[in-house]
Amino acid sequence: MSNTADRMAAAYFDAIEVLCGVTPKGWYAERGTARAAVTHAAIAGLNVAYDTTPEPDLGALDAMATEVGRQAPHWSIMVRGEAGDEIADLAARHGLMERSDLPLLACTADDIVFRAGAAQRTSVRRVGAAENDLYTRTLTESFEAPEGAFGSLMDGGVLDASSITGYLAEDSGRSAGTGLGMRTANVIGVFNIAVVPAARGRGLGRTITETVLLDGIAAGADAAYLQSSAMGRPLYESMGFRLVENWTVFQAR
Repeated sequence: MSNTADRMAAAYFDAIEVLCGVTPKGWYAERGTARAAVTHAAIAGLNVAYDTTPEPDLGALDAMATEVGRQAPHWSIMVRGEAGDEIADLAARHGLMERSDLPLLACTADDIVFRAGAAQRTSVRRVGAAENDLYTRTLTESFEAPEGAFGSLMDGGVLDASSITGYLAEDSGRSAGTGLGMRTANVIGVFNIAVVPAARGRGLGRTITETVLLDGIAAGADAAYLQSSAMGRPLYESMGFRLVENWTVFQAR
């Protein structure tokens, strides 16, 4: 695996630990190279057992999976790279039969492609913990998730944490999209990029992403990473992001 993939993976795993530490009901544990992260949101990807290396410690991962599955009804197992039969069998023993790929994209700060005037746009603003409810409502609507799916994830001081910055996009005076930047190890992680259905197709997703990146670079980041859906990937590639590693995720059907 490339040094870039290792560095971006390490930054992402640091971000997961930070998120669990500031989430009101968050829980985090380590065993060898395996990790367990639980936020108690009703989103499988936010309650996860994973290994930090491309060659997972199966025993430790199994133990972490048992802990996560005990605490969260919606959860997943995640490994770097293509999962072999042993990982698939381990996931199946825990009832996780649905398998999907999760691309990790990255870019150096110098290679990010910003649109002209990106720094001058004002349709995206930072939000703190005082606007947790508005942020969560917009996040839920933008991802078209069930009401309450994110639970208390953003409660408490999450949006006031020193390494986390939340963003709301506004369209015609209404909250229309979300973003989240997490800075760890001089790298900016881009999360929660989503736009409400009524405001899509106007470039807000790119505007939010550029704002997260610009602020991250201003704070000292020299690289960025994100995990993308198939729909969003062309946008991020047009901004200079490139695939550094494919990960595999297992969750319940």
